[in-house]
Amino acid sequence: MDRISLLGLRVSGRHGVFAHERAEGQDFIVDAVLWLDTTAAAAADDLSLTADYGALADRLAAIVAGEPVALIETLASKLAAACLDDPLVAEAEVTVHKPQAPVGHEFADVTVTIRRSRP
Repeated sequence: MDRISLLGLRVSGRHGVFAHERAEGQDFIVDAVLWLDTTAAAAADDLSLTADYGALADRLAAIVAGEPVALIETLASKLAAACLDDPLVAEAEVTVHKPQAPVGHEFADVTVTIRRSRP
């Protein structure tokens, strides 16, 4: 399988367990890695035969900016499902970064990574 990666998509969202996270919002960073066969797209030089990462970025950004959820695990699951909405994508790995998470210590990042594939 071939791999297409969309890394570092930064979107403001209102996800979190605490009321202030939902009220104030914060930046989330999304990395999405798609596994698919790009042979036909490369041979024909045709975008319609592969995953359009521009359209994918729009879909993922809309989810992050949309309806809030409590857990970034839930957010990652929704994002992975959106990746798999493209029938050409066989498998997707999504990492959600929450660098402004309410952690009582100095830290670099909090992430959740999930990997989903077609049944």
